[in-house]
Amino acid sequence: MGLYNDHVVPRLVNIACAPSFTEANRKRVCAGLSGRVVEIGFGSGLNVPYYPTTVESVSAVEPADLGWKLARPRIEDSPVHIERSGLDGQSLPFEDNTFDSALSTWTLCTIPDADAALREVRRVLAPGGTLHFVEHGLAPDENVRRWQHRLEPIQKRVAGGCHLTRRIADLVRGAGFDIRELDTFYEEKTPKFLGALSLGVATAR
Repeated sequence: MGLYNDHVVPRLVNIACAPSFTEANRKRVCAGLSGRVVEIGFGSGLNVPYYPTTVESVSAVEPADLGWKLARPRIEDSPVHIERSGLDGQSLPFEDNTFDSALSTWTLCTIPDADAALREVRRVLAPGGTLHFVEHGLAPDENVRRWQHRLEPIQKRVAGGCHLTRRIADLVRGAGFDIRELDTFYEEKTPKFLGALSLGVATAR
């Protein structure tokens, strides 16, 4: 699966998560970012056009070389200084208390140990720093959940390890954050088993 994950999945994500489908939610989740930002799961840079002017710099964590290559035009068009600074969200190469804000969008589904990644984000955020997130996960409706559990093994194989049944808010709270804003809803024009979103802002304790 190495070639598939390295050369096919980044292109699939670049198309499936394109602004035509996700623009409104990307604008919402990026609002309020400020100062030094770490973005885990940077992918092909689909959030870059929505960074507010209050962002000073972005340290991008992205394992896929192809994702970074696809991001190049967006990076070059951005006034924000963006640097690829890490490969693994589960082990961030930064000192404690380095960043003012963190950003995670459609990322926690594919990280093998989402708990570890969120604990790392908490570690590198300064006290009172904020995590901005929009993630898909376990649906609120039981009938949708049943389909998620059925389809998850297939989804993991075809979408780079993507899980459908993670409890996003619980993961965020368990990593040492207090959620101060949270909106849970189904994304428009997306099958419900894929589109059960949690969009919010959490503060590092």
